[in-house]
Amino acid sequence: MSLPDESLLDSAITLTNCDREPIHIPGAIQPYGFMLCLDEVTHRVAYASENTQVLLGIAPEELLGAGLTRLLAPEPLAGLTQRFGTLTETRQLVGIRLEEVAGQPFFKLILHRYDHLLWLEFEPVVETSSVPLDLAFLNTAMSQMLAAGSVAEFCQHTVTQVRALTGFDRVAIYRFEPDESGQIIAEDRHPDLAPWLGLHYPASDIPQQARAMYLKNWLRFIPDAAYVPARLVPLRPPRTSRPPDMTYAVLRSVSPIHLQYLHNLGSAATMTISLIQNGHLWGMITCHHRTPWLVSYELRDLCEFIAKTFSALLSAKQQQDDYAYQLRIRERQVRLFEHVSNTSNFVEGLYRQATTLLDVFDCGGAAVCFDGEIVTVGTTPTRPQIQGLLAWLQANVTDDVFQTSSYPALNPDGRAFRATASGFIAASLAEAPGNYLLWFRPEVVQTVNWAGQHEKPQTLADGQIFLSPRQSFEAWKQLVENTAAPWQPIEIQAAQEIRLHISDVRLKVFNELHDRALALSQLNTELERSNDELDSFAYVASHDLKEPLRGIHNYSLFLLEDYADKLDAEGTDKLQTLVRLSQRMEGLIEGLLQLSRAGRQELVMTEVNMNELVAEVLDLLQIRFEQTHTHVTVEGPLPR
Repeated sequence: MSLPDESLLDSAITLTNCDREPIHIPGAIQPYGFMLCLDEVTHRVAYASENTQVLLGIAPEELLGAGLTRLLAPEPLAGLTQRFGTLTETRQLVGIRLEEVAGQPFFKLILHRYDHLLWLEFEPVVETSSVPLDLAFLNTAMSQMLAAGSVAEFCQHTVTQVRALTGFDRVAIYRFEPDESGQIIAEDRHPDLAPWLGLHYPASDIPQQARAMYLKNWLRFIPDAAYVPARLVPLRPPRTSRPPDMTYAVLRSVSPIHLQYLHNLGSAATMTISLIQNGHLWGMITCHHRTPWLVSYELRDLCEFIAKTFSALLSAKQQQDDYAYQLRIRERQVRLFEHVSNTSNFVEGLYRQATTLLDVFDCGGAAVCFDGEIVTVGTTPTRPQIQGLLAWLQANVTDDVFQTSSYPALNPDGRAFRATASGFIAASLAEAPGNYLLWFRPEVVQTVNWAGQHEKPQTLADGQIFLSPRQSFEAWKQLVENTAAPWQPIEIQAAQEIRLHISDVRLKVFNELHDRALALSQLNTELERSNDELDSFAYVASHDLKEPLRGIHNYSLFLLEDYADKLDAEGTDKLQTLVRLSQRMEGLIEGLLQLSRAGRQELVMTEVNMNELVAEVLDLLQIRFEQTHTHVTVEGPLPR
């Protein structure tokens, strides 16, 4: 250690230096047990905790430089010595118990080797928890963990099992976020306690050196947070410039900052177990009790086994969650695609049905921006703010799909609407400017339920400030302002697929319109040809039909002129009728010719005398009426 860090051993720890606190070399232990450190070569006592005087009636100075003959009989001592050669930093509970000394309780022995020392830690064989070691319970616990269908269910089973084993008032799982802040995601607690589930904590609440320690030493136990540390004697022997490294020690004393923090939380005893995934600290099982609470080493070891099992299964459970989320996205995509495909206006299909653009994946709001129109669903920026965002996209983004978790970091104008859209995904729809699908996520600070946000900082008598939830929140808030929850790769992929599907739908509509236009053009060509043919036919028909009709008309007139005096009245009338009918026929032929040309001529409104028209029709049909004995009555006069 460097001298600045060594100086922290004898100085108060404050918010300005807690990240540098050398918690692995506290030079002291928690006094519920006692500690001896042996030289790994000579097996003689190099360090002894100062509380041996209280617990054993032997001053630590009397033990320094001596062997273990004052504490152990020859036979158990010989068996213990044989173990020394195989020790590593992994702790071992030895089946040797220190007999009662001076009226004090029995002690069990825990061994490990580290920092060129053999560590002997003695814990009392008493505990306030009476829960026995139950293999049937463990089998049930493992079965529940294996059967859990989601990370949330997996975590809840774990906290329930650990609390049932240990009897703590509260057991929770604390998961680290990408920004190293944390959130309580599962909890089992005494009914009298207020819930912590869903609360967030900043990264500063667990300093970096503490996180590094949790990666090495899976479990930390504090049975009484009000303890007075028992220092090691001697603190710094002549051969070294620092106290021994207690990284793997069970009795290691903890930071005074942490003890003050526990006091602020109302916790008198705690146990914390690491949850490690792929070599990284994923989270912790954290246990709290309102009074001092001593849990046996055996039960703690069993809880550590549960935590290691949890860590081994965690990736598989996360894959289950990812698959379930992916399946949910796929199902909603399919429904959205059906709406888009079955709606004449694809834009309406994105927001008017039961499944909208907003529902496909987790976000706060969405917008469809197409052909100058902006349609929003959920919680979104205002229309002018969205228009400003579209202008920024046009000027700065060339990707078909663009995403950011911190738009204010890219454009200061984004700070005005960070509460609704610190992050967004933008999927372009066409070459024309401003055509986008947008999904929005709010600023993280707006969405978290902050633990201790309204508490006041704790100040000591000398004016130094210890870490408190309120102070740590302010530090954390500065780190995550203007930032939304990150977008997952599966969400970005879903946005890309929606964009491509809409492009396909629009292309299909374009092709259908093109096909219809082509068919209409062909029909128009056919119609023009038919019209031309009809003109030709009408002309030929009118010309060819008029010629014999004129003959009939003329001969009828000749008969009337030359033979009228030789015919009776009926014969004369019939010839006159023939003349009228031939004239009428010629008028119809001329009308047919005009009708064939009507589509290419301007229509003119003409006044018609309906009485004359009906009279002409009746005259035309007179012979047929006579044959069918039909009588026609006209209620007149008729209008013009």
